[in-house]
Amino acid sequence: MNRRVFLMLPMLRLFFGEPKAEAIDVAKIDGARIFKAANAYLDEEPVTVTSAYSARSAGGPHDYFSEGDYWWPDPSNPKGPYIQRDGLTNPDNFTKHRQALMRLSLQVPALAAAWSISKDNRFALHAVKHLRAWFLDPSTIMNPNLQFSQAITGRSTGRGIGIIDTIHLVEVVFAARALEKSGVFSVADQKGVREWFAQYLKWMTTHAQGIDERDAKNNHGTCWVMQVAAFASYINNIELLDYCRERYKTVLLPTQLATDGSFPLELKRTKPYSYSLFNLEAMVAICQILPTQNDNLWTFKTSDGRGIEKALQFMFPYIANKRTWPFPADVMYFGEWPVRQSSLLFGGIAFSRRAYIDLWRTLNPDPVVEEVIRNYPIRQPVLWDS
Repeated sequence: MNRRVFLMLPMLRLFFGEPKAEAIDVAKIDGARIFKAANAYLDEEPVTVTSAYSARSAGGPHDYFSEGDYWWPDPSNPKGPYIQRDGLTNPDNFTKHRQALMRLSLQVPALAAAWSISKDNRFALHAVKHLRAWFLDPSTIMNPNLQFSQAITGRSTGRGIGIIDTIHLVEVVFAARALEKSGVFSVADQKGVREWFAQYLKWMTTHAQGIDERDAKNNHGTCWVMQVAAFASYINNIELLDYCRERYKTVLLPTQLATDGSFPLELKRTKPYSYSLFNLEAMVAICQILPTQNDNLWTFKTSDGRGIEKALQFMFPYIANKRTWPFPADVMYFGEWPVRQSSLLFGGIAFSRRAYIDLWRTLNPDPVVEEVIRNYPIRQPVLWDS
């Protein structure tokens, strides 16, 4: 049996282990928070990339633009190219497009989750309004590329590293797929949204910046696979799904996961704790999206025994008790982690680890610090079907 998350409408039950085991009713656990958020979001109009523009962008009003977080003016040459200060975010960078994208990733999944539980079409209609604004309406649409993301003043108009910003579209496609059952998301609109993601996938997998991000050695490479897997699943691109499975097995695990279950490339960073959590979230999401009956990434191991189970085993004690973390503390936001890591829920189900699920239930599902929200892309597990 492929031990994944099973969503059984209308009860939306997540089963722990085999069907005979105790059911984890995520709708019951998360229902109050879902409806609280969704009801508030009913009063919020869509905000897309066309709502703000930076004169520093080399793109147009429909192009997503962001700037490298850790790049600052050079004190010795204030008007020259920026210099890097790893782990320290420059508060003067343009972030309005990223904030709009995160807002979308909070609102649409919450609205879709509320519809999934209640079948109240108010939630579905408002979620579809957001989807139309971002992906269909010519006046507010975002162009399907990130060519101008993670720009650096005096150095680059955009970099492949910026593609990580669209991790916040991963749960949006899960929401869109759920909304197809609502009856208020027209077939024409569904087709249009899928076409947008098909175009974005083509850019991600063929443009030089997309290739650069694919080949990144740390969490960026992981998040490229997570995104491609999610978007390819949404548009049913079998070739790309197969490619992502192989890349997980032959590139991500062998180059990123140590035999003890740690992520050495993340531990070298100035935020080793949060980056380790983040990379684990992305790898677990890949395992959740991609397994087939004949190719189960949850149980796959390299020839020397490295697999996602070891990664979960390594991080679990430090999620349960951060004070035992044996590595340096993050230079920023160390006190804000952990939050309700989806890796605990999905991994707990996959490996029948009740302790993982119990810990997941105790953690904060709704952080308010922007930097934490940015690195916490999976918030509505009721949308993650089997």
